[in-house]
Amino acid sequence: MKPYKIQSINTSEITPRELFYNRRKFMQTAGTAALAALLPPSLWASEKLAASKKSIYSLDEELTPYKDVTQYNNFYEFGTSKEDPAINAGSLKTRPWSIAITGEVKKPKTFDIDTLLKLAPLEERVYRLRCVEAWSMVVPWIGYSLSELIKQVEPTGNAKYVEFVSLHDPEQMPGQKSAVLDWPYRECLRIDEAMHPLTLLTLGLYGEVLPNQNGAPVRIVVPWKYGYKSAKSIVNIRFLEKPVTTSWMKAGPNEYGFYSNVNPEVDHPRWTQAKERRIGEFLKRKTLMFNGYADQVGSLYAGMDLKANF
Repeated sequence: MKPYKIQSINTSEITPRELFYNRRKFMQTAGTAALAALLPPSLWASEKLAASKKSIYSLDEELTPYKDVTQYNNFYEFGTSKEDPAINAGSLKTRPWSIAITGEVKKPKTFDIDTLLKLAPLEERVYRLRCVEAWSMVVPWIGYSLSELIKQVEPTGNAKYVEFVSLHDPEQMPGQKSAVLDWPYRECLRIDEAMHPLTLLTLGLYGEVLPNQNGAPVRIVVPWKYGYKSAKSIVNIRFLEKPVTTSWMKAGPNEYGFYSNVNPEVDHPRWTQAKERRIGEFLKRKTLMFNGYADQVGSLYAGMDLKANF
């Protein structure tokens, strides 16, 4: 496999996918050929990220359009409106980038992003993403099980939890200049949740490197949990003996629990979770337990009161 050569491109320079695939028709429009000749090459380019195979964990469901996946986001580091990340994330520089893995491990290490890209075979995994605001998407993510990275550092017997810390840089992430959350963003999983094969170390989507607004250059995706549990733009992973108070737990302890498993029987204090709106659809659909992954992950929570442990 040849080394990946990936350049940082501002979000504002990337042509929408729909326009890219219809560029021939676009070029036929009067006057556009001359205009296109003046445009920089990056306007027509995308940074490809090839997966070696489609994962056995992929769903066979209709994908959410690329435009919606990349322009309707929660990423408060770039603003609180759904459109803000796509508008503001061009300021994020994703090269160079590294992740430090520390805490209760025998071999603490720091990995640069290009090493992560080659650490294990990349797979395409079509996963549902369910937001606590009762909307959902189906996204073809690219990455590999987080457990592949965890094995590299050999957690000790004291490692019971895994904390994920996102980049804190208000100059690159203007949303951090507000007090909407206590920065940097922190999330946490039990170690068995982190080691589960469904938990994805995510480096791309739709055959491309992660756009900045989707958590570039590296995030996790935990498909059976609400989306805010899937930390973005990660710079530190810490293995701990005890859990930490995560960002949203601190911001709203009565609304955002540690586990945050998708449970239709536990309503958000301000709205029901029994139904959800799939982006691109008009009618709502029934919310599935564990976001539809109950067969794969239900055993992780055997004997737990999932209403109390939300």
